[in-house]
Amino acid sequence: MGRTRESKDAIITELKESLSESQLALVIDYQGLSVAEITDLRRRLRPKGASCKVTKNTLMGIAVDGDTKWQPMEEFLKGSSAFLLVKDDFGGAIKAYQDFQKATKKTALRGGVLDGKALSEADVKAIADLPSKEQLMAQIAGALNAVTAKIAIGINEVPASVARGLQAYADKDKESNGASTEAA
Repeated sequence: MGRTRESKDAIITELKESLSESQLALVIDYQGLSVAEITDLRRRLRPKGASCKVTKNTLMGIAVDGDTKWQPMEEFLKGSSAFLLVKDDFGGAIKAYQDFQKATKKTALRGGVLDGKALSEADVKAIADLPSKEQLMAQIAGALNAVTAKIAIGINEVPASVARGLQAYADKDKESNGASTEAA
């Protein structure tokens, strides 16, 4: 028994909602994956702010039709398609998929869509090579900490150098006074 028109409309609405919350969509060929393997992929993606949707290409085609942000996805809609919808951590989600792909060796990445542009497999791998959100935040925090430490050292150095200058002047004055009293 096939799906009713109402259930198809509900699926399309859900897909549109998921796409509106996502920033990146990847299309993979999932042919040959078992239910347990799809569940494993979903489990790996969830902590990275991503989800895996398995739906018919025609329903996804209807969901992206007329949406300029997701329109390029239509070129990847062929065969058995699963859609990885990423909200936040692009690099983390792609790495989670790549780890899954290495473990199963059953999926193939067709491409992706980001900001209305189609991404090739090479583009997706380049995104995966970027540092994660946490790594970037740590790098920024480290840089800010280094700057504040240098400012603090600089501020502390001003009175210390003034004190060293005064001490040097006092020592010089003592030497010149000591030399003039010896001469007398």
